[in-house]
Amino acid sequence: MRSLFAVLLVIMPLLFAASPVRAADGYDPVSTGTTELYGDDVVIKVLVEAANLGSSDVEVGEITFAPGSKSSGHRHGSIEIFYVVDGTLDHIVNGESHPLSPGMVGMVHPSDTVTHEVIGDEPVRAVVIWAPGGEVDRLRQVFPERPVE
Repeated sequence: MRSLFAVLLVIMPLLFAASPVRAADGYDPVSTGTTELYGDDVVIKVLVEAANLGSSDVEVGEITFAPGSKSSGHRHGSIEIFYVVDGTLDHIVNGESHPLSPGMVGMVHPSDTVTHEVIGDEPVRAVVIWAPGGEVDRLRQVFPERPVE
């Protein structure tokens, strides 16, 4: 867990340096999430987005992949950072395999093609950061949405 905090301590000041957000700007300083996006073998709990941050500087989600799942190769319009909490994820970037186990971080630039594949019999749970934001709106067009209860 210390690795996640180290990553966040380095990244978050850089993301907010250009456009500081204050409570007066309409952000919610505490979040249990806004919505869940779900498919047959994936659930994305949206933790931070413009709706509760007050800007689209960054988005954060908790993603859970079912055992045996594999995403199709895709690109993002922003940097994507994965921090694996549980399970083992094959983070395939531009055709090169990078197995990630708990405590490891995988990163993707917008020009990269990435595929996520669960290795083993247990689900993968990861924290994902997109900077700048905009990925959640794209994902909402692909996955059904339900409010976080």
